[in-house]
Amino acid sequence: MTIRPTPPRIPIGTDAWPDEEGLPSLSSGTGQNRLVVVSNRVADLSASSQSGGLAVGLLDAIQEKGGIWFGWDGNRDGKNGGPMQIRDHGSVTTVGIPISPQDFTEYYSDYANGLLWPLFHYRLDLVHISATAFDGYMRVNEAFARQLLPLLKPDDVIWIHDYHLIPLAGILRRLGCRQKIGFFLHIPFPPPELLSATPDHEALVNGLLDYDLLGFQTHTDVNNLKSYLAAHKADVVVKGGYVTSGERRLRIGRFPIGIDATDFARLARTNSPDAVLAQTQVGSPALQRIIGVDRLDYSKGLPERFKAFDELLLAHPELAKQVNFVQIAPPTRGEVDAYAEIRAELEQLAGAINGRLADIDWTPLQYICRPLPRDVIAPLMRHSNIGFVTPLRDGMNLVAKEYVAAQDPDDPGVLILSQFAGAAEEMQEALIVNPYDVDDMAKQLYRGLTMPLEERRTRHAALLSHVVLHSAKYWAAAFLSDLNGRD
Repeated sequence: MTIRPTPPRIPIGTDAWPDEEGLPSLSSGTGQNRLVVVSNRVADLSASSQSGGLAVGLLDAIQEKGGIWFGWDGNRDGKNGGPMQIRDHGSVTTVGIPISPQDFTEYYSDYANGLLWPLFHYRLDLVHISATAFDGYMRVNEAFARQLLPLLKPDDVIWIHDYHLIPLAGILRRLGCRQKIGFFLHIPFPPPELLSATPDHEALVNGLLDYDLLGFQTHTDVNNLKSYLAAHKADVVVKGGYVTSGERRLRIGRFPIGIDATDFARLARTNSPDAVLAQTQVGSPALQRIIGVDRLDYSKGLPERFKAFDELLLAHPELAKQVNFVQIAPPTRGEVDAYAEIRAELEQLAGAINGRLADIDWTPLQYICRPLPRDVIAPLMRHSNIGFVTPLRDGMNLVAKEYVAAQDPDDPGVLILSQFAGAAEEMQEALIVNPYDVDDMAKQLYRGLTMPLEERRTRHAALLSHVVLHSAKYWAAAFLSDLNGRD
């Protein structure tokens, strides 16, 4: 039995940064095996910085051991089996493959984002079932498998990521792949009564059973899969963290993803707020600031967040010209109707709030619908009194962890966090809210803005200790240790 790496116990004071010495080595999780990472989009290793937990955690692992990062190259005008884009980056080779316009529509837009994304985020009202989408989904997974297989070595360890590629292990097995294959789901896994709303639910779960290790963000996600197996798979035996399906025995585990907290804190500290923020209201020391940073997505609870801020100002008129709310929400998936609708709703809400309350020298709500660089976002977070992170449903939500990492431990801000974010399982020292309850969110905003310094320090110290120790590096090492070490 493999012992999963365990972070050391460390004392932490209100004015101390947690010590990362003693965190597990990534090499301990993979032995001498090469690592093959497969994701929907191949990583751009030429980028000067990587922002997501996936990139941060896996780049360390794959660079340390050497290997391949394989995925779609972003070209939607190619064809299955078209020429691969192969690039060497030291010990890592990236391999990108194109997909055809039809495959982009059926696999990516219609099935992955039109069905799986809303379904896995508990939004049955937005699920669109198309007669051809599942065939396109399987066709692209087949193309991934057939182009990946010749690149594999017998002792490779394969780590497949996210909802786009659930069937990939089963197809690889059918083609003769016998390597250890793990899967990590970055978004929530729905309960059986929701999952069964898609006619393809049995095929999806059968695909999961072809892996050696299934990783999820939360205990809720793990239990949802176990509940589905109990309700729909009488021939499958679940005992503890193991599942036996025929001759295959696999493990299900919770592996909450983290961030590189030290690097994000460095960005927050070393970028001068005077240089970054001086030309904006956000840079004014006279204002208390609330910040939200999210992709423009209906799962993030942004309309409810805007309404809660409006309620705060209505309930506390003395806060006029004393506080402003900065919401950064770059658009994604513009081809999906629901995203155009959420954008229009937010623009209407922001306009109504500012039209009613703004003055010559005060804009209460600054809604920025474009991406900002991390070296701007990090100091914005550091100089904000509230981190407002209230998704309606989220796999983890790394923005919550970034906000904590960015704070000054001597004078930290307050994290307000949705109970439906995966991060809420770990980050109970935040102010936990129901994102559907606008009135309560408004009350918690006021509580955060008026919280005494001692309480802010105590809450932040506990949050920061967890964020630093349970880093992206720790996440990757823990998963690979279990995958490589278990029979």
